[in-house]
Amino acid sequence: MYAVIKTGGKQYRVSEGERLDVEKLGATEGEIELVPVLLVDGDSIVSAPDALAKASVTAKIVGEAKGPKVTGFTYKNKTNSSRRWGHRQHYATIEITGIKKG
Repeated sequence: MYAVIKTGGKQYRVSEGERLDVEKLGATEGEIELVPVLLVDGDSIVSAPDALAKASVTAKIVGEAKGPKVTGFTYKNKTNSSRRWGHRQHYATIEITGIKKG
């Protein structure tokens, strides 16, 4: 059984016991419930909104992680204008604890 969940503007295919990095969530510890977009259990596929309202995917926040450093440089000729910038995305590491069909 696996599910497709939506969090942080992205969709992920998850199964029970799997760990993944998602965009940082509001909570730092504890159990969270994620919204399933699709649920597949063998041959049966659940994608109707009324059936998905009963389904749930629970996860436990395990820790936090950082993505790779992204650097950039902008330069404008003849104006003595340049700017260096950098960014490092923060992620929350979650472990899927259960998928319920409802």
